[in-house]
Amino acid sequence: MSSSSDLGVDASPFDLPGRSGRSGRADSAALCLHGLTGTPYEVRPLGAALAARGIRALGPALPGHNDTPGALAATTHRDWLEAARSHLRALRADHARVFVVGLSMGGLLTLQLAAEAGADAVVTVATPLRLRGVVPRIVPWLKYLVPFPKKRGSDIRDPQARRRHPGYRVMPLRSVHELMRLQAQVRPQLERVRCPILVAHGVHDRTADPADARSIIEQVSSDRPELLWLESSGHVVPVDRDGPALARATAEFLIRQGSGTPGSLRGRFFPETR
Repeated sequence: MSSSSDLGVDASPFDLPGRSGRSGRADSAALCLHGLTGTPYEVRPLGAALAARGIRALGPALPGHNDTPGALAATTHRDWLEAARSHLRALRADHARVFVVGLSMGGLLTLQLAAEAGADAVVTVATPLRLRGVVPRIVPWLKYLVPFPKKRGSDIRDPQARRRHPGYRVMPLRSVHELMRLQAQVRPQLERVRCPILVAHGVHDRTADPADARSIIEQVSSDRPELLWLESSGHVVPVDRDGPALARATAEFLIRQGSGTPGSLRGRFFPETR
C-alpha cells in the first residue's frame, strides 16, 4: 500500500463529532464507506462536510483495507457487509437518525443496508451494479493464475489528487470476484430501497459505468430519488475536481432528511439528466 504519511494524507479511520442541541451531541450520524482497495481518506471530505453541519461522521476501514493486499484477498463480501452492519448498529444505538454514504464498493454496501431498512437516508457515489466487458467471465479463473495484477492508478481526473491518493498498488482478483458476488446480491434488492436516496456519479468515470447511476434511480422504490452528475470527475469523486460540490450536495441532502424539511435538490445543485 502507498504510505499515507509519505503522500501527506491521512488514510486512517475517522470519527468526526457533529454538534447540535443543548447536550452538544449530534442528533444524526452518518456512516461513510470507502471503495475496494481504498481507505477512509477517500470519503473523509464528505465526512468533514457533514460534521461541519452538525452530523457525526464515522469512516471505518473495512476488513482487509489499510493493511496488505494479501489481507484483503483473505476477506469476503460478507465480511465487508457485516462490518458495515456492525458500525451502523452502533450508530443507531446513539443517534435518532442514521445515514449511510458510500463510494463505489461502499455504495453497494450502502444500498444493501438501505434495502434492509437500516438507514434513514443514503447517498451513493460511483456505484457499480455490474462489471462490464470480459472481466466477469475471466476473473473466476484468472484469480488463480494472476492473483495480484498491478493497478493502472486511481481513476481521478485531478493529477495532483491522483498522485497523492493512497491505496494498494495491486488489485487482488479474489476481491474483485467478491465484489461481483456483492453486486449479484445487491441488484435484486434495489426495489426494497425505500428511504430517501441521492445517487451521484462522475461523468468521466472509467471504473463504474455512469449508466448504473440511472439504473439505481429507476429501480429503487424511494420517493423522488435524487440524481447528481459530476461533470469534471472520474471515479473517486470526493477527492477529485467535483469533490467540494459533492460534499455540499451530500450535506444539504442529509440535512433536509434530518430536519424533515420538504424540498428537492433538483434544479438547485445539478441537472436531472446529462
